Amino acid sequence: MKNKIITFSLATIFVSSLVSCRKFVEIDLVGKRELKYTQDYQSLLNNSTSVEKSYYWPVLASDDIYGSDEAYLNTLLLTDANAYCWKSDLVGDNNEDPDWADQYQQIYLFNQVATEIMDSQGGTDAQKKNILAQAKVHRALNYFNLVNSYAKQYNASSANTDLGVPLLTRPDLYAKLDRKSVETVYEQIIEDLSSAIPDLPEQANFNILASQSAAQGILARVYLQMRDYGKALQYAELVLAKPYYKLIDLKQYKAAPNSYPNILDDTEEIFIKSLRNSFPTLSLNPDLLALFEPGDLRATLFTVDGSVFTWTPFQGKAYNKHRIISANAKITNGPTLPEMMLIKAEALARDNERFAEALTVLNNLRSNRFEDTAYKPLQITDQQAILKLVINERRKELMGKGLRWFDQKRLAAEPGFVTTQTRTYKGESFTLAPNSNRYVMPIASKYIVLNPEIIQNPR
Repeated sequence: MKNKIITFSLATIFVSSLVSCRKFVEIDLVGKRELKYTQDYQSLLNNSTSVEKSYYWPVLASDDIYGSDEAYLNTLLLTDANAYCWKSDLVGDNNEDPDWADQYQQIYLFNQVATEIMDSQGGTDAQKKNILAQAKVHRALNYFNLVNSYAKQYNASSANTDLGVPLLTRPDLYAKLDRKSVETVYEQIIEDLSSAIPDLPEQANFNILASQSAAQGILARVYLQMRDYGKALQYAELVLAKPYYKLIDLKQYKAAPNSYPNILDDTEEIFIKSLRNSFPTLSLNPDLLALFEPGDLRATLFTVDGSVFTWTPFQGKAYNKHRIISANAKITNGPTLPEMMLIKAEALARDNERFAEALTVLNNLRSNRFEDTAYKPLQITDQQAILKLVINERRKELMGKGLRWFDQKRLAAEPGFVTTQTRTYKGESFTLAPNSNRYVMPIASKYIVLNPEIIQNPR
């Protein structure tokens, strides 16, 4: 086993960009020792700074976000504005794509753990298998994010030929970086998650650590994206059957929003992941805001008028949940209890025999989101109308997480769910039609120049 270097107190790994430079940088500092004990590898996975961040482009590109005020649009970094406008190039020549680079850097770490943990010293076989399983869960979610950002929507009829992303499962900086098929990437994701479950606890001691619930929740998300609604329902229900996760009643926080639980104490959070931009200002789409009914406390608590941003006030409303939490403020996008409920509701709504059951799930969620005087149970009998309600509820409940971008790709094949989007930035108009090539993020030119086996996405 090749030893690496870690700190005693907080393990960190120093890796140059996986795809732009095939060198591993080892820095020997005072107070460091070799990475060889079982606990060393757990320390790597305990370091949220190294393993928690995910993406940001899908948030800006999604129809959750819209800015009509130049004051807001002028606050966007150039790369952020490029993602917002669905440009054919996000980061320019010779520049890193942080969504791509950060997640592949994490994958290198997860591959290192997965490859070396069973030969580590000082731990039991069960401990080593548990750490291996944790690394697989992290790796699977990263690949899910990457393949849904930089590849086409999973389509059973073409997934075996559609280009996915480079698929690395060992810490090899000299591995070929050709893009595996979408199907192959999904197969690896499912294999990682399925094989990890037996060696994980049902619930982790802290929600920053992987658990059976985390793996099952990600599998529910994966199968939903594949449009395999039966399996999505199966895994969502496995999570929902556990007693560890509880809905938060927003009525309890109307009078004191800042008392809302921080993410480590949030009983809805199953597995913490967060946006790459930890504290963004997101101007919300008026079409999204129009979905909120009177008395919906998600609008009251989790959105705020743009005029409150004294450094750059703007017209419109911004996402605000991460700003009212007093500790660990960030926008999370790992699996949550409400997401599992909504996956269950959508799977039921699509079942010709059970679609009415989706209303029970929606009403359970909504009863914890509305003021008592405003809440009314949904009573609808039309299947398509119920499905539309579920999709709208997903938009409201999961706003700002970037999952809407994946939903837009998934739902584009179904009439009535995804519309053509138009944005104006610095006097130029940009349009995104359903199923457009612009739903697939461009791969940074730097990576293709240095690794010509990587094929660019059509624009």
